[in-house]
Amino acid sequence: MIIKLIVQLRKGNHHLYTVTGASKHSFKVFGFLSDERAFASKAPALYRVLMELVGISGTYTAFMVEPEDLEAAVQGLRALHIAGANIGVPYQEQIIPHLFALSEGAKIIGAVNTIVRHGRYYKGFNTNALGFMDALGAAGFKTAACKSALVVGTGGAARAAVFVFNWLGIPSMVVTGRQLKHAQKVVTHIGGGQPDLLASLAGQPITANIVINATTVSHADEAPDLATLIKQIDLRDCQMVVDFNYDRQPNIWRELADRQGVKFMDGLPILGHQATHALALFWPGLKISPATVAAAVKKFT
Repeated sequence: MIIKLIVQLRKGNHHLYTVTGASKHSFKVFGFLSDERAFASKAPALYRVLMELVGISGTYTAFMVEPEDLEAAVQGLRALHIAGANIGVPYQEQIIPHLFALSEGAKIIGAVNTIVRHGRYYKGFNTNALGFMDALGAAGFKTAACKSALVVGTGGAARAAVFVFNWLGIPSMVVTGRQLKHAQKVVTHIGGGQPDLLASLAGQPITANIVINATTVSHADEAPDLATLIKQIDLRDCQMVVDFNYDRQPNIWRELADRQGVKFMDGLPILGHQATHALALFWPGLKISPATVAAAVKKFT
């Protein structure tokens, strides 16, 4: 049964936001798969807030999975009739062999952050790319005017960012990693960008309208060598710095933005926007307004 849900949010004046395509009676169970970081993630809580705001019925919980147990974890989800799950680091690439099928976007990106049950099996999707693009738009970043980008990292988040920049047709994009072969793999798979070593960033002028941290490092104590390198970057024409992580204080990427005098965005808005696309896969036809996303994210800032 398709019902119409009216969600009233308060943000200054009163506004009404309409969400369609979900049934309050179709209770579903969802999960978040990661390693020991699963229980520190805000993803489960943010999803539950969004689900409550739009009035849909279900629950969402975190599952910690050891690397050697990933296949068994997917089988366990199937046995328990879990309707879907989000996939966190470090499994966004490793989970692919354990899925029945991939969406076209997930195939191109080469990483999966959302799986949805289809019959007895799971299909993989990537909602990070759309969530990232939506978050940039909500933050006021003019993607049409962007001519250059620097992506730091070579994992699933980096792949999503490179995919978006490649789709936008940004003429100059550098993808960096600690090992050149990993950066080369991302560039070759997606078909855009120039691979480079992370260490080569130090001491040379770099033109980048936007800088993306797609590594798991945001605090100096997590990787002192990277923190030192970031301080040595000589950026030109930078307009925004984005960190896919959140809740890291002090944050070396925010400090970079402050030194440049430009806007900074952490990963919470990205998480919020990608969650709307994931929920639309879990409940086909569901539409969640940007104002609802902003209200959910605000609860965690």
